[in-house]
Amino acid sequence: MSGNEIPQAFEKAKASLTLQTNPLRRILVVEDEPDIRRLNAVALNRAGYHVDTAEDGLAGWKALHAVRHAPESYHLLITDHDMPGLTGLALVKKLRAARMAMPVIMASGTSSTEDMFIRYPWLQPAAMLVKPYSMEQLLGTVEKCFAQLPVPATRLRRRQTMF
Repeated sequence: MSGNEIPQAFEKAKASLTLQTNPLRRILVVEDEPDIRRLNAVALNRAGYHVDTAEDGLAGWKALHAVRHAPESYHLLITDHDMPGLTGLALVKKLRAARMAMPVIMASGTSSTEDMFIRYPWLQPAAMLVKPYSMEQLLGTVEKCFAQLPVPATRLRRRQTMF
């Protein structure tokens, strides 16, 4: 991806983004392509999410494990599948083996990734994104994943104290 494609793609996506406030929703983006990682992080940040990034599966696992029991743990993992070292599938296997139940969005440029999840149904991601995807597709998929989750308790308490 050239340097000019990212600003152009982001400007197109920015026009349709609705700014939300999701300070309690933390997302970890694991992507080995720096331009895609940066574009995803910028779009998600502008949509109001707290976003951290990791450059590969191993760095992603370290980030997930570091905040596992912390109050600021992640609510969603977005990971590329085809990465050197620890692949997205291997990362999800480690996540599930550690009994970390967060939803996962798996991004892949090949359809063979879906076949792997048929063989390992207990690893099933919440959603799949086929590359190349638009920022609208990314944000729509993230919103659908969060719509299926309960509202964080701290947000409920904040609303209750307003009345």
